Amino acid sequence: MPVVGMVGGGQLARMTQQAAIALGVRLRVLAGSPEESAAQVCADVRIGSHTSLEDLMAFAEGCDVVTWDHEHVPGERIRALEAAGVVCRPGSAALLHAQDKLVMRERLSALGAPCPAYAPVHGQEDVTAFGEKHGWPVVLKATRGGYDGKGVWIVGSAAEAVDVLASGTALMVEEKVVFRRELAALVARSPHGQGAAYPVVETVQQDGICVEVVAPAAGLDEETAAFAQKLALTIAEELDVTGLLAVELFETARGVVVNELAMRPHNSGHWTTDGARTSQFEQHLRAVLDLPLGDTDTAAPWTVMGNLLGGADPDLFERYEHVMAHDPGAKIHFYGKDVKPGRKIGHVNVLGDDLGRLRARAEHAALYLRDPGLVYPEERK
Repeated sequence: MPVVGMVGGGQLARMTQQAAIALGVRLRVLAGSPEESAAQVCADVRIGSHTSLEDLMAFAEGCDVVTWDHEHVPGERIRALEAAGVVCRPGSAALLHAQDKLVMRERLSALGAPCPAYAPVHGQEDVTAFGEKHGWPVVLKATRGGYDGKGVWIVGSAAEAVDVLASGTALMVEEKVVFRRELAALVARSPHGQGAAYPVVETVQQDGICVEVVAPAAGLDEETAAFAQKLALTIAEELDVTGLLAVELFETARGVVVNELAMRPHNSGHWTTDGARTSQFEQHLRAVLDLPLGDTDTAAPWTVMGNLLGGADPDLFERYEHVMAHDPGAKIHFYGKDVKPGRKIGHVNVLGDDLGRLRARAEHAALYLRDPGLVYPEERK
């Protein structure tokens, strides 16, 4: 059976291991330490750095294909692996568009994909000119390395941009999009060109972190949903993506606008573990191995995913027992991470036909696991 090497030992690799077991695929993980999320559960773990070419070369030996748990492997390292004959999926040319936001904007705009107005930033004058043309506030983004709201600054004037510019971070500037809500279109594409699309979902953000996903997005008209799926599949084909592609979108009065890209399993697809016929983790393995892609139909009319954030009390077990008893249908997935306030430590999925009830159930589980006092104030006394 084939060996898939996944660089990165986070929760995405951890959940990919579960899918690999059922598929009969051997998953090898490159983790930074034995304590990382995936290293705790995978049988084939190599300890090393994702920035070290020596570690990457040794890791890739014997793998049929190498893929990624995150986008932080330097492009020159991936190109060196490819030059040595290592099959990398997605490849360096595709992955660049998830690693560099300016490159992504330039390529998608050239393809005619709906994008915000943007410009590269070389100095204060670029931000000032952009704000005067497109209006304030504007959004400054680090072209590389940002995630979960990090590397993003909303500035209301040229003066407010001074400190960000002084940091020396490579930046671009975008218009601040007025949107109704955020959506995500998750698709998969195999090397021989087969594509598959999941239902478009709504993602709810708080403080730069996704706290809830509703699948499918409620009230989204069929035409917009079909356009978003086709857009994601087109981007995957044009950029030669192999594996999963998540296209984060803004829903606006004039239609959807592309926000970000991710070329790996994605937080917006965690609902698929319980709510779809084929989970995103199985689908990613199928795609990078060029196997026939799986059925993306839903298992219930609605699935709600709630992200679990850590609270002040690291002892989860008693609260976990309560949530299981309170809601036997809730499916909780922990990532094996130390509990810290605000840290993403897992997620919960609930399925059914009453969307309002499902959202309440997911919120109850997430809040109670963080702090029972958020749900039952008397328990805090």
